Amino acid sequence: MTSRRPTVLILASDPAFAREVTAHWPQAPAHSDGPEFVVLDEGFARGLEGSHYDLAIADASSVEKKNDKRKLPNKTLNKGLKLALAAAGRPAIVIHSDPSREFYNIHGAVIDLRRELGLWPAIAGLLGREILRRDQAELSARTADKARAAAENEAILGRYMVEMRTNINNALTTVLGNTELLAHEPGLPASVQMQADAIRSMAMRLHEIFCRFSSIEKELSGGNRDLNSKAASAAAGR
Repeated sequence: MTSRRPTVLILASDPAFAREVTAHWPQAPAHSDGPEFVVLDEGFARGLEGSHYDLAIADASSVEKKNDKRKLPNKTLNKGLKLALAAAGRPAIVIHSDPSREFYNIHGAVIDLRRELGLWPAIAGLLGREILRRDQAELSARTADKARAAAENEAILGRYMVEMRTNINNALTTVLGNTELLAHEPGLPASVQMQADAIRSMAMRLHEIFCRFSSIEKELSGGNRDLNSKAASAAAGR
């Protein structure tokens, strides 16, 4: 399964904020690509519900400046920003500048992080990378669970068909025998003869299919025996 590049939204009206985030984002390993960054004004946070992205990093400084002009506490409009991000249903990191608040705080999928001079971009990058890693791991686990459930269902169906092949073959033998008798019935109308031939042909096809199931079962059983024999030999040679 090829993994897609995650998308990180940077919500900020100050271009310097976006530059700090991208410049301090941890370097991706050689075998993988880093995230794709999309920069938007933080006002777009209220229209993100239903959008396809993996993580949002929002600059609350412009919101705090608006609060200062309106003489409102910073928590008032910051709360609106966090609620909008929470409603979008994706993880988010909100960078604030209120020294009276904790260095970080977690509200569901939204993390409040205080802007510590010289530290916040690296911390936001590390947090963001771990959030993306966790989401990718959860996605891989869900995909593996679905694949395992599908394989188990197919295995159950396969076992049932193998177990029932004797009964089905007996039924097919009865159908074939009766169609042969019907085909040799004297004075049989041509239309009935055609129907008998069609029934016999379909019964033969079903018989061939179930013979192939038996062949596959033998091949798989032989492969399993070989694997078990090799495992036992390896264990004995230790």
